[in-house]
Amino acid sequence: MVAGASATPGASAAPANAVTVVGLDAAGAPPHPALGPVLGAAGLVVGAARHLAVVPVPAGADTVTLGPLAPALHRLAEAVAAGVPAVVLASGDPGLFGIVRRLRAAGLPLRVVPAVSSVAAAFARAGLPWDGAAVVTAHGRDPRPALNACRALPLVAVLTAPGAGATELGEGLIGWSRRLLVAEHLGTDAERIRVVSPEQAAAETWADPHVLLSLTDTDTDTDADAVSGADAGGVSRPRGGMRADNQPAAAPAGGWALPESRYAHRDSMITKSEVRALVVARLRPRLGRLIWDIGAGSGSVGIECALLGAAVLAVEQDAGAGATIRANARAHAVDVRIVTGRAPQALVGLPEPDAVFVGGGGVDVLAAVVARRPERVVLTLAALDRVAPAVGLLRAAGYTVEGAQLSAARLADLPGGSIRLAATNPVVVLTGERP
Repeated sequence: MVAGASATPGASAAPANAVTVVGLDAAGAPPHPALGPVLGAAGLVVGAARHLAVVPVPAGADTVTLGPLAPALHRLAEAVAAGVPAVVLASGDPGLFGIVRRLRAAGLPLRVVPAVSSVAAAFARAGLPWDGAAVVTAHGRDPRPALNACRALPLVAVLTAPGAGATELGEGLIGWSRRLLVAEHLGTDAERIRVVSPEQAAAETWADPHVLLSLTDTDTDTDADAVSGADAGGVSRPRGGMRADNQPAAAPAGGWALPESRYAHRDSMITKSEVRALVVARLRPRLGRLIWDIGAGSGSVGIECALLGAAVLAVEQDAGAGATIRANARAHAVDVRIVTGRAPQALVGLPEPDAVFVGGGGVDVLAAVVARRPERVVLTLAALDRVAPAVGLLRAAGYTVEGAQLSAARLADLPGGSIRLAATNPVVVLTGERP
């Protein structure tokens, strides 16, 4: 337990002048029994207008309605210094992407009395376990990392905000196989829970506040009665895909830069593991990022980026190779969206990437990629005469360029028990980074 905080008011770990932060139950249950005593003694009560309206604020207490947080922080600091009991009202569990972080950053001593969070309530309404889910927020920050988490992982809860809610997330998830559970006004008389497709979510206006659950829409069971008021399709219940190790976006237990034998591929059309190790490192995949894998072949680079938590778009002109990528992704239990088409034409209209691997195509493909201005571009070249034009194009577009030639020699057995080194084809790896 963090020093200066405790689970219940009056616990000895919290100083006597601590601010009490009380969560109001997102599931609609009555307030925590501790609220009455601390509220009755409060000289200052801080909360959103909807919270202040539903609790019995003492007649003599001052109130601050939350909008901009700075004035409330100032008043709370004054109350602490003067020894005035102060209460902050919050939604659900205020330690889950809530106000506790900001209050602690301001140096305020705290007692925290949590309630059921909106995320827990939404999963409960759906009748779904959520110990393998990723919980992210689009509130008060760039929503793209939250969107990319939904693109990458099979089970994600998103705390939304006006302008970064189910409409916008649904639009960004079109093309991914997802079902979205949208829970509006949880715990109130206006509560509404619906299960929709990304297209349906994008076409509607949703009431705030709401929570969004993103679920894979493949290999699912459907229970039309699981959620009151759900669409006829019911709730998609993933049979697998959720990680059971409490790390929904952790590094894969089996590692990466896997041997080629771990992937189906045709005619050795696969990025060798030694090269793949550097390529994946240069792409910097992680939860919240979107990676393009152009000329994906077997999909090995994109799949290993997905294993590290990134959302992945694999672009491949060969429909047969697309089926191979799909089979490889399934074998490694990751979700890779496949776009069948020839680059650069196939890149038109795709969502903006954070990093791009160009494993196939000429200068026209690279030019189309840098025109989208991703943070990083990584490409592999076997022909030396293509290196200088690629470096020149990247530099002309404002990228800082690094490069290395990788040459590997692998152990190979000889008759009689001897061992030799068998050389693989050397490959140049170029990395362009945007300042």
